[in-house]
Amino acid sequence: MELILSICLIASPGTCREEPVSVGFERPPAPFQCMMDAPVRIAEWSETHPKWKVTKWRCSAPGVAGRDI
Repeated sequence: MELILSICLIASPGTCREEPVSVGFERPPAPFQCMMDAPVRIAEWSETHPKWKVTKWRCSAPGVAGRDI
């Protein structure tokens, strides 16, 4: 399971992309656990990427995201 972040550069809001963040839950209820863990993971990611702003997020199967938007 991956947490897919839609992120945009703070200095250039038109520059956006999706960023996959592995949450590593392999057994059910993975989607539910991903959703419950998301706020903490998003906060951790945001602290280490101060030039980016998370605009939305979703949980997904691995390998589904990572594209420019």
